[in-house]
Amino acid sequence: MTGVAAALALVLTLVLVLGDDESPRPPLDLEADLSSLVAGFTSSLSAEQDYRSPEAGERRTAAAGFAAVLDAAPAGAVDLGKLGFAVRDGVDRKTGRPYTLVMNESGTERSWGMYLIDRSAPPSLVVEVPHPASDLRTESFGLDYFRRVPGAVLLIAGAHRKADDGRADVAHEVDSVFHVVATTLAGRGLPQVQLHGFDDQNMPDDDIVLSSGATVAGPPARRAADRLAAAGLAVCRAWESSCGALEGMKNVQGKAAAKGGTVFLHVEMSRTVRESSAAPANVIQALAEADLREP
Repeated sequence: MTGVAAALALVLTLVLVLGDDESPRPPLDLEADLSSLVAGFTSSLSAEQDYRSPEAGERRTAAAGFAAVLDAAPAGAVDLGKLGFAVRDGVDRKTGRPYTLVMNESGTERSWGMYLIDRSAPPSLVVEVPHPASDLRTESFGLDYFRRVPGAVLLIAGAHRKADDGRADVAHEVDSVFHVVATTLAGRGLPQVQLHGFDDQNMPDDDIVLSSGATVAGPPARRAADRLAAAGLAVCRAWESSCGALEGMKNVQGKAAAKGGTVFLHVEMSRTVRESSAAPANVIQALAEADLREP
Protein backbone atom coordinates (compact mmCIF):
# COMPACT_ATOMS: atom_id res chain seq x y z
CA MET A 1 0.00 0.00 0.00
CA THR A 2 1.40 3.41 -0.98
CA GLY A 3 1.76 6.25 1.49
CA VAL A 4 -1.19 8.08 -0.08
CA ALA A 5 -3.37 4.97 -0.01
CA ALA A 6 -2.48 4.35 3.62
CA ALA A 7 -3.41 7.93 4.53
CA LEU A 8 -6.74 7.62 2.73
CA ALA A 9 -7.45 4.36 4.51
CA LEU A 10 -6.77 6.02 7.87
CA VAL A 11 -9.13 8.90 7.07
CA LEU A 12 -11.82 6.45 5.99
CA THR A 13 -11.40 4.48 9.18
CA LEU A 14 -11.77 7.60 11.30
CA VAL A 15 -14.91 8.66 9.43
CA LEU A 16 -16.46 5.23 9.88
CA VAL A 17 -15.66 5.09 13.57
CA LEU A 18 -16.33 8.69 14.58
CA GLY A 19 -18.85 9.88 12.01
CA ASP A 20 -18.23 12.76 9.65
CA ASP A 21 -19.36 15.38 12.16
CA GLU A 22 -17.61 14.12 15.30
CA SER A 23 -14.12 14.35 16.69
CA PRO A 24 -12.46 12.56 19.59
CA ARG A 25 -13.11 14.22 22.93
CA PRO A 26 -9.90 15.44 24.52
CA PRO A 27 -9.36 14.18 28.06
CA LEU A 28 -10.15 16.60 30.85
CA ASP A 29 -7.21 18.35 32.48
CA LEU A 30 -7.16 16.77 35.92
CA GLU A 31 -4.80 19.50 37.13
CA ALA A 32 -7.28 22.28 36.36
CA ASP A 33 -8.97 24.41 39.00
CA LEU A 34 -12.03 22.66 40.45
CA SER A 35 -14.42 25.23 38.94
CA SER A 36 -12.95 24.66 35.48
CA LEU A 37 -12.90 20.92 36.00
CA VAL A 38 -16.58 20.77 36.97
CA ALA A 39 -17.54 23.08 34.10
CA GLY A 40 -15.56 21.00 31.61
CA PHE A 41 -17.01 17.76 32.95
CA THR A 42 -20.62 18.89 32.61
CA SER A 43 -20.27 20.82 29.35
CA SER A 44 -20.08 17.64 27.28
CA LEU A 45 -23.24 16.07 28.74
CA SER A 46 -26.24 15.69 26.44
CA ALA A 47 -29.36 13.57 26.02
CA GLU A 48 -27.63 11.79 23.12
CA GLN A 49 -24.46 10.85 24.98
CA ASP A 50 -23.40 7.25 25.58
CA TYR A 51 -24.50 5.73 28.87
CA ARG A 52 -25.26 2.32 30.28
CA SER A 53 -26.29 1.30 33.76
CA PRO A 54 -23.60 -0.56 35.70
CA GLU A 55 -24.14 -4.26 36.24
CA ALA A 56 -24.60 -5.69 39.73
CA GLY A 57 -20.95 -6.74 39.99
CA GLU A 58 -19.82 -3.31 38.87
CA ARG A 59 -22.00 -1.69 41.50
CA ARG A 60 -20.48 -3.88 44.18
CA THR A 61 -17.01 -2.93 42.99
CA ALA A 62 -18.01 0.74 43.03
CA ALA A 63 -19.32 0.48 46.59
CA ALA A 64 -16.20 -1.25 47.89
CA GLY A 65 -13.84 0.98 45.89
CA PHE A 66 -15.46 4.23 46.94
CA ALA A 67 -15.58 3.16 50.58
CA ALA A 68 -11.86 2.38 50.38
CA VAL A 69 -11.11 5.78 48.82
CA LEU A 70 -13.27 7.49 51.44
CA ASP A 71 -11.17 5.80 54.11
CA ALA A 72 -7.95 6.69 52.23
CA ALA A 73 -7.13 3.04 51.57
CA PRO A 74 -4.84 2.61 48.53
CA ALA A 75 -6.80 -0.43 47.28
CA GLY A 76 -9.77 1.78 46.51
CA ALA A 77 -8.07 3.47 43.58
CA VAL A 78 -7.25 0.11 42.02
CA ASP A 79 -10.81 -1.18 42.29
CA LEU A 80 -12.31 2.01 40.85
CA GLY A 81 -9.74 1.97 38.06
CA LYS A 82 -11.36 -1.24 36.85
CA LEU A 83 -14.52 0.77 36.29
CA GLY A 84 -12.75 3.49 34.33
CA PHE A 85 -12.45 5.99 37.16
CA ALA A 86 -9.44 8.23 37.68
CA VAL A 87 -8.56 8.90 41.32
CA ARG A 88 -6.24 11.70 42.40
CA ASP A 89 -5.56 14.03 45.30
CA GLY A 90 -5.27 17.79 45.05
CA VAL A 91 -5.67 21.11 46.85
CA ASP A 92 -8.54 23.45 46.02
CA ARG A 93 -7.01 26.73 44.88
CA LYS A 94 -9.96 28.73 46.20
CA THR A 95 -10.21 27.29 49.72
CA GLY A 96 -6.71 25.87 50.20
CA ARG A 97 -8.28 22.62 51.44
CA PRO A 98 -7.12 19.17 50.28
CA TYR A 99 -9.49 16.92 48.37
CA THR A 100 -9.71 13.59 46.59
CA LEU A 101 -11.29 13.46 43.15
CA VAL A 102 -12.90 10.35 41.66
CA MET A 103 -14.00 10.90 38.07
CA ASN A 104 -15.25 8.67 35.26
CA GLU A 105 -13.45 8.30 31.97
CA SER A 106 -14.47 10.71 29.23
CA GLY A 107 -16.64 9.92 26.22
CA THR A 108 -17.64 6.32 27.00
CA GLU A 109 -20.80 4.56 28.10
CA ARG A 110 -19.36 4.29 31.63
CA SER A 111 -20.46 7.87 32.36
CA TRP A 112 -20.85 7.22 36.06
CA GLY A 113 -20.00 10.48 37.72
CA MET A 114 -17.62 12.87 39.43
CA TYR A 115 -17.09 12.62 43.18
CA LEU A 116 -15.16 15.04 45.39
CA ILE A 117 -14.16 14.36 48.99
CA ASP A 118 -13.01 17.27 51.14
CA ARG A 119 -10.08 15.96 53.20
CA SER A 120 -9.82 18.88 55.64
CA ALA A 121 -12.26 17.22 58.07
CA PRO A 122 -14.00 13.85 58.53
CA PRO A 123 -16.85 13.26 56.04
CA SER A 124 -19.91 15.06 57.36
CA LEU A 125 -22.31 16.13 54.57
CA VAL A 126 -23.28 14.84 51.12
CA VAL A 127 -24.08 17.41 48.44
CA GLU A 128 -25.73 15.81 45.40
CA VAL A 129 -26.23 17.06 41.83
CA PRO A 130 -28.20 14.36 39.98
CA HIS A 131 -29.13 16.43 36.92
CA PRO A 132 -26.06 18.41 35.80
CA ALA A 133 -26.44 20.26 32.48
CA SER A 134 -30.19 19.51 32.58
CA ASP A 135 -31.00 21.45 35.76
CA LEU A 136 -29.11 24.57 34.78
CA ARG A 137 -26.20 25.60 37.04
CA THR A 138 -26.96 23.10 39.79
CA GLU A 139 -23.42 21.77 39.41
CA SER A 140 -21.97 25.20 40.24
CA PHE A 141 -24.30 25.47 43.25
CA GLY A 142 -23.08 22.05 44.33
CA LEU A 143 -19.42 23.05 44.11
CA ASP A 144 -20.05 26.29 46.01
CA TYR A 145 -21.85 24.38 48.77
CA PHE A 146 -19.04 21.80 48.87
CA ARG A 147 -16.54 24.60 49.38
CA ARG A 148 -18.52 26.05 52.28
CA VAL A 149 -18.53 22.88 54.39
CA PRO A 150 -15.30 21.20 55.55
CA GLY A 151 -15.72 17.44 55.25
CA ALA A 152 -18.34 17.69 52.51
CA VAL A 153 -18.60 15.09 49.76
CA LEU A 154 -19.88 16.25 46.37
CA LEU A 155 -21.66 13.85 43.99
CA ILE A 156 -22.23 14.93 40.37
CA ALA A 157 -23.92 12.52 37.96
CA GLY A 158 -21.88 11.59 34.91
CA ALA A 159 -24.62 11.73 32.29
CA HIS A 160 -27.55 13.87 31.20
CA ARG A 161 -30.76 12.68 32.85
CA LYS A 162 -32.33 11.84 29.45
CA ALA A 163 -29.43 9.73 28.18
CA ASP A 164 -30.15 6.07 27.41
CA ASP A 165 -33.90 6.78 27.24
CA GLY A 166 -33.92 8.21 30.75
CA ARG A 167 -32.08 5.36 32.43
CA ALA A 168 -29.33 7.85 33.29
CA ASP A 169 -31.69 9.74 35.62
CA VAL A 170 -29.89 8.75 38.82
CA ALA A 171 -32.49 10.38 41.07
CA HIS A 172 -34.94 7.72 39.94
CA GLU A 173 -32.69 4.74 39.19
CA VAL A 174 -31.22 2.54 41.91
CA ASP A 175 -28.86 0.76 39.51
CA SER A 176 -26.38 3.61 39.22
CA VAL A 177 -22.96 4.33 40.69
CA PHE A 178 -24.36 7.65 41.94
CA HIS A 179 -26.95 5.79 44.03
CA VAL A 180 -24.31 3.35 45.26
CA VAL A 181 -22.12 6.21 46.49
CA ALA A 182 -25.05 8.11 48.01
CA THR A 183 -26.30 5.08 49.94
CA THR A 184 -22.76 4.20 51.05
CA LEU A 185 -22.44 7.66 52.59
CA ALA A 186 -25.96 7.64 54.03
CA GLY A 187 -25.15 4.26 55.55
CA ARG A 188 -22.48 6.05 57.56
CA GLY A 189 -25.10 8.43 58.91
CA LEU A 190 -24.28 11.41 56.69
CA PRO A 191 -27.11 13.83 55.80
CA GLN A 192 -27.80 14.38 52.10
CA VAL A 193 -28.76 17.59 50.29
CA GLN A 194 -29.88 17.15 46.70
CA LEU A 195 -30.01 20.16 44.37
CA HIS A 196 -32.54 20.51 41.55
CA GLY A 197 -34.02 23.19 39.33
CA PHE A 198 -37.53 24.00 38.08
CA ASP A 199 -39.04 26.33 35.50
CA ASP A 200 -40.56 29.47 36.96
CA GLN A 201 -43.94 28.75 35.39
CA ASN A 202 -44.31 25.55 37.42
CA MET A 203 -44.34 27.43 40.75
CA PRO A 204 -44.53 31.12 39.83
CA ASP A 205 -44.95 32.33 43.41
CA ASP A 206 -41.99 30.45 44.86
CA ASP A 207 -38.23 30.69 44.60
CA ILE A 208 -37.47 27.45 46.42
CA VAL A 209 -39.36 24.22 46.94
CA LEU A 210 -38.03 22.42 49.98
CA SER A 211 -38.94 18.89 50.96
CA SER A 212 -37.53 15.88 52.75
CA GLY A 213 -38.66 13.47 50.04
CA ALA A 214 -39.86 10.21 51.55
CA THR A 215 -38.26 11.05 54.91
CA VAL A 216 -39.85 12.93 57.79
CA ALA A 217 -39.09 16.65 57.86
CA GLY A 218 -37.09 17.13 61.02
CA PRO A 219 -35.26 20.12 62.54
CA PRO A 220 -32.56 20.26 59.81
CA ALA A 221 -35.17 20.73 57.05
CA ARG A 222 -37.07 23.30 59.09
CA ARG A 223 -33.88 25.24 59.87
CA ALA A 224 -33.03 25.28 56.17
CA ALA A 225 -36.48 26.61 55.29
CA ASP A 226 -36.24 29.33 57.95
CA ARG A 227 -32.75 30.39 56.80
CA LEU A 228 -33.81 30.55 53.16
CA ALA A 229 -36.89 32.59 54.03
CA ALA A 230 -34.77 34.93 56.15
CA ALA A 231 -32.58 35.47 53.08
CA GLY A 232 -35.61 36.89 51.28
CA LEU A 233 -36.52 33.79 49.27
CA ALA A 234 -40.10 32.57 48.88
CA VAL A 235 -40.08 28.97 50.13
CA CYS A 236 -42.71 26.31 49.58
CA ARG A 237 -42.37 23.87 52.49
CA ALA A 238 -43.67 20.50 51.33
CA TRP A 239 -44.37 19.33 54.88
CA GLU A 240 -46.77 22.25 55.38
CA SER A 241 -48.44 22.71 51.99
CA SER A 242 -48.67 21.20 48.52
CA CYS A 243 -45.71 22.04 46.29
CA GLY A 244 -46.96 20.37 43.13
CA ALA A 245 -44.81 17.71 41.50
CA LEU A 246 -41.58 19.05 42.99
CA GLU A 247 -41.64 17.32 46.36
CA GLY A 248 -39.23 14.49 45.50
CA MET A 249 -41.41 11.73 46.93
CA LYS A 250 -40.22 9.26 44.26
CA ASN A 251 -36.55 10.13 44.66
CA VAL A 252 -34.67 6.88 45.26
CA GLN A 253 -31.95 8.43 47.41
CA GLY A 254 -34.71 9.92 49.58
CA LYS A 255 -36.42 6.54 49.85
CA ALA A 256 -33.17 4.90 50.90
CA ALA A 257 -32.60 7.64 53.49
CA ALA A 258 -36.10 7.11 54.87
CA LYS A 259 -35.42 3.39 55.21
CA GLY A 260 -32.11 4.04 56.95
CA GLY A 261 -33.38 6.87 59.15
CA THR A 262 -30.97 9.54 57.85
CA VAL A 263 -31.50 13.16 56.82
CA PHE A 264 -32.42 13.90 53.20
CA LEU A 265 -33.20 17.38 51.92
CA HIS A 266 -34.57 17.91 48.40
CA VAL A 267 -33.96 21.48 47.20
CA GLU A 268 -35.68 22.75 44.05
CA MET A 269 -34.60 26.19 42.83
CA SER A 270 -36.41 28.33 40.27
CA ARG A 271 -34.67 29.28 37.06
CA THR A 272 -34.71 32.92 38.15
CA VAL A 273 -32.83 32.01 41.32
CA ARG A 274 -30.30 29.93 39.41
CA GLU A 275 -29.68 32.68 36.86
CA SER A 276 -29.54 35.52 39.40
CA SER A 277 -26.26 37.19 40.21
CA ALA A 278 -27.00 37.46 43.96
CA ALA A 279 -29.43 34.65 44.83
CA PRO A 280 -26.99 31.71 44.47
CA ALA A 281 -24.74 33.04 47.23
CA ASN A 282 -27.79 33.63 49.44
CA VAL A 283 -29.04 30.08 48.88
CA ILE A 284 -25.69 28.49 49.66
CA GLN A 285 -25.12 30.67 52.71
CA ALA A 286 -28.57 29.84 54.07
CA LEU A 287 -28.11 26.11 53.59
CA ALA A 288 -24.64 26.20 55.13
CA GLU A 289 -25.86 28.18 58.13
CA ALA A 290 -28.72 25.73 58.66
CA ASP A 291 -25.99 23.10 59.25
CA LEU A 292 -27.81 19.91 58.33
CA ARG A 293 -25.12 17.97 60.19
CA GLU A 294 -26.75 19.00 63.45
CA PRO A 295 -29.82 17.03 64.66
